[in-house]
Amino acid sequence: MKSKIAIIIIAGVTCIVSAAAIIDPRPAKKKPHTEWSDYGGGPDQSKFVDFTQIDKQNIGQLQLDHVYASGDKEYYKFNPIIVDGIMYVLAKNNSLVALDPATGKEIWIHTGLRGITQRGINFWQSKDGKQKRLLTVFGNSLQAIDAITGKSILTFGNNGSVDLKEGLDRDPSLFSRATPTSPGHIFENLLLLGSFPGEALFSGPGHVRAFDVITGKQVWIFHTIPFPGEPGYETWPKDAYKYAGGANCWGDITVDEARGIAFFPLGSPTYDYDGSDREGQNLYGNCVLALDARTGKYKWHYQTVHHDLWDYDISAAPQLITIMHKGKKVDAVAAASKGGYLYVLDRETGKPIWPIVETPVPASDMPNEKAWPTQPIPTVIPPFTKHVALLSDLNPYFTPEEKATWGKRLAAAKSAPFQPLSDQYETVSIPGAFGGANFENTASNPDKGIVYVLFSNEPCVYQLKKVDHTARSNGMAARAAQAAAGKNYYAISCQACHGADQAGIPGNGPSLLNLGSRVNANEFKLLVSQGKGRMPAQPHLDEATISAIYSFLAPPTRGSNVNIAPIPVSGPVVADGPAPMKPTNYAAGMKDYPAGYTGPRAAYAEVKGNGISVANLLTPPWCGIACYDLNQGILKWTIGHGTDPAVGIDGLGYPGGSSGKGMVATASGLLFATSRDGHLYCYDADNGKKLWVYDLQRDNPNGVPAMFEKDGRQYLVVVSCGPLRDKNLKEEDVPRGYLIFALPKKSK
Repeated sequence: MKSKIAIIIIAGVTCIVSAAAIIDPRPAKKKPHTEWSDYGGGPDQSKFVDFTQIDKQNIGQLQLDHVYASGDKEYYKFNPIIVDGIMYVLAKNNSLVALDPATGKEIWIHTGLRGITQRGINFWQSKDGKQKRLLTVFGNSLQAIDAITGKSILTFGNNGSVDLKEGLDRDPSLFSRATPTSPGHIFENLLLLGSFPGEALFSGPGHVRAFDVITGKQVWIFHTIPFPGEPGYETWPKDAYKYAGGANCWGDITVDEARGIAFFPLGSPTYDYDGSDREGQNLYGNCVLALDARTGKYKWHYQTVHHDLWDYDISAAPQLITIMHKGKKVDAVAAASKGGYLYVLDRETGKPIWPIVETPVPASDMPNEKAWPTQPIPTVIPPFTKHVALLSDLNPYFTPEEKATWGKRLAAAKSAPFQPLSDQYETVSIPGAFGGANFENTASNPDKGIVYVLFSNEPCVYQLKKVDHTARSNGMAARAAQAAAGKNYYAISCQACHGADQAGIPGNGPSLLNLGSRVNANEFKLLVSQGKGRMPAQPHLDEATISAIYSFLAPPTRGSNVNIAPIPVSGPVVADGPAPMKPTNYAAGMKDYPAGYTGPRAAYAEVKGNGISVANLLTPPWCGIACYDLNQGILKWTIGHGTDPAVGIDGLGYPGGSSGKGMVATASGLLFATSRDGHLYCYDADNGKKLWVYDLQRDNPNGVPAMFEKDGRQYLVVVSCGPLRDKNLKEEDVPRGYLIFALPKKSK
């Protein structure tokens, strides 16, 4: 095995293919659902594997085979991918690691990648396998890493980086970020990508795009907030495309490779809870959007919420299934929303398989708010959550004091499906913005028409409050002010040695680009105050000034933690840090509506009950798994998933336990799922019966598990990096990292 790996690495280093080379981008075809080569398993995001080695009869023998230790104290929520016998993970102080998944032996380590998208990564290879690339994002920067050598590909984009704020058809100075939270999806030679531009007023637009995997060039864009002359423009105020934000794909993209159709689950427009400045239906917010994956050309859409006022995004992966319907095989797509409904649509046309009825809903009593009068509610397919908070449905495990308090609040509140929020009274939305089905919460057995939804019955208690949105635009005001001050301090104290572009001056000072991936805030303070190498101590700079300079040099990106001290990384390190990229300008952003705007101004923000979502307000299950048989259009079974330690009764579900949790379904009829209670569960996919439980001994394992085969053996890998649940245990006694399970080896 060692010699084979060496040959592959040598071939990858010596085979240089220019961006202009003619490349067949199509990877070699393999049997579907036999390799976990994508975030979420495969292009259809089914999280289904056609494996039968582990089954209902031997599941009790499944055991922890080995662990790849993360080697630090970071909290990873990464879905590993396994391609051609190599597993790629995030570990060791935010390093990308390629390793042998059956042994844990490291092949290469690319260190210092703090700020990388935390949920997963994209893999692409040429048909001949000579080029293999990992596509990933750091803040607003799209980058490529050679999957064979582990090194950044500097011919990609501009010196290895593509600025994602460019190409959105809006002035980049008018918004601060275009950062994805999910890795996107590879189709042929394209990376399909969404974004998380933020949820405050004047956040950036959520337009979806495709980039060439070789050059980094943007190939197409689809405006999810339509421009004049584009379909859907009439569903917004006339100038909304200049200032409205969101309608973005921050969740899990699904691709029908045979048809070349990409399905984007889109979130709500911003601002989330006050739509007074975006009167209308607001296409393409809250839509399942089907586009030609090669061109970005519109095929169809289905909007699950009109003029969203509840943050009812679609973020879970739409499931591609084949069902028997009226005696015929039908290819469908099933989308589960944060609103608690499952929408089942024809994959080619977007038309509902069963009736979805535009149902009258309550009107808003807020000034300037025009809630949409109807909402689409499925009539045959049952919902997977509650939709009304009744006094009789109050949590029976509450203390008498809790029952009295919440009984009084529920009696005074309003609760109904799609009840608009108000500043005059509390609204109890069930599910709330954190409930229903969230990212990574769907799976399926696609050929059998079975869909699994991991959900939370998690209400939110809202009451609107008038605020100055412009003062809190993008939620970055204080950070932007500090970074702006730091820029001035840098020019006075640092620029002479390190350069105006921070790239360093030979003989004077080193490059400070990507400083945050190499040095944390505390280390930077010590380095500046005490000096290092040619740089003398700077005792005249106080702590606040040093902190401001660091904020300018190392603006934090979503998912990063610049205060975690880096650890020395041992092993086959091949590179350090991402390719050079522009620092995020947190001072960017619109501060007011565009000149000439005369319409209503969004003026309200939500106030949640006690500042939190009340995950256990109503009767259980608080978290569960719903199994749909869409050949019959029925909810086949529902179970509570996880256990609330405060109650201690099995099957009630862990309150708020679905977000960021994943499932794996197998051809042998098993369904694996992680839970916030710190356990890994295996259920009988036919009836939901619990077959096996493994105590990870750590809280809240996030990230989708993965399943793969190597050398005739089937493995399940789960990332577990949370804090110890039992504080009496010692860190060194509990596995931390990527736990890899298998059946015992057969004796020869």
